[in-house]
Amino acid sequence: MGLKDKFKSYFFLDEEGEEYYEEEQQPVATKPQQQYIREVPAEKKMKKPTAKNYFTNQNDAVDEHKVVSMNGAQFSSQMVLVEPRVYAEAQELSDYLKEYKTVVVNLQRISHDQAIRIVDFLSGTVYALGGDIQRIGNNIFLCTPENVEVDGAISEMLEEQDFM
Repeated sequence: MGLKDKFKSYFFLDEEGEEYYEEEQQPVATKPQQQYIREVPAEKKMKKPTAKNYFTNQNDAVDEHKVVSMNGAQFSSQMVLVEPRVYAEAQELSDYLKEYKTVVVNLQRISHDQAIRIVDFLSGTVYALGGDIQRIGNNIFLCTPENVEVDGAISEMLEEQDFM
């Protein structure tokens, strides 16, 4: 008997040596079960809330306090100006974006290869956060989180200057 056969017999996978017998089940006499019915007292009819009642009650609460403080709704947005010297500082820039801060990155004092790597890293970060990255000057980029919108045509002016 080989090793394979030993494992089969150990785990009862060897079907040749075993036979299965079905036992017949004999019907068991049972008593008919009695059904018990209990009367439940009628519930008081409660008024179910409807959407109309819900919103009417909410509006009543709002009418009591018609004065709303606008100071709590506003938050101070911050802008960070950064001039990285090495690629390792790219993660710090991403942390600013995760904190919903606008970042202006000046890449003029870093090698061209590392500047490209930083821009690639920041592009991935702003994509993941739903933000935006724009070139606003020669080797200067503006990275904004999702809660900041940039309006303007700086890039069109840059293109015109490049052609002149």
